[in-house]
Amino acid sequence: MATYVLLSTLTDEGRKTVKERPERIKEVSREIEKTYGVKVTAQYAVLGAYDFVNIVEAPDNQTITRVSVDLGSRGTIQIMSLPATQIDEFIASIKKK
Repeated sequence: MATYVLLSTLTDEGRKTVKERPERIKEVSREIEKTYGVKVTAQYAVLGAYDFVNIVEAPDNQTITRVSVDLGSRGTIQIMSLPATQIDEFIASIKKK
């Protein structure tokens, strides 16, 4: 499974949903695990340009693309998906000739 960082920003509708039903955040995490086979390994609410940072594991880029498009199409959130590499793997790939 590949690791991805999902940076997300709530839309006006998303902020309304979270204010009325904050537990919806965890419901969506369970939904993506069940529906797409994507495991949420860490989830943070943050201040700044993004509202949430999620670390997830997914089988491939196509799966995480589907998650981002499907969730974004609901109109409550905008997601930036970033593939991530463990530092040791990154260093090993740089050293290969």
